[in-house]
Amino acid sequence: MMEKYSDLTYEELLNKKEELHKKLMDHRFNNVLGHVDNNLEKRNLRRNIARLNTVIHEFKLGIRKA
Repeated sequence: MMEKYSDLTYEELLNKKEELHKKLMDHRFNNVLGHVDNNLEKRNLRRNIARLNTVIHEFKLGIRKA
């Protein structure tokens, strides 16, 4: 499930990154406790955070305009 991050503003990207990072931390915590049903979710969260970081970096470089 690939999401479209190119439509979001810079502030929305930062908020989405924070939200996904919290989900990843919760997933890691639940994994330690043994309450994880979907092990692929961790990979998907990491990849989505990386995609967000790429778009955020493009804003900083001036490739994307606000």
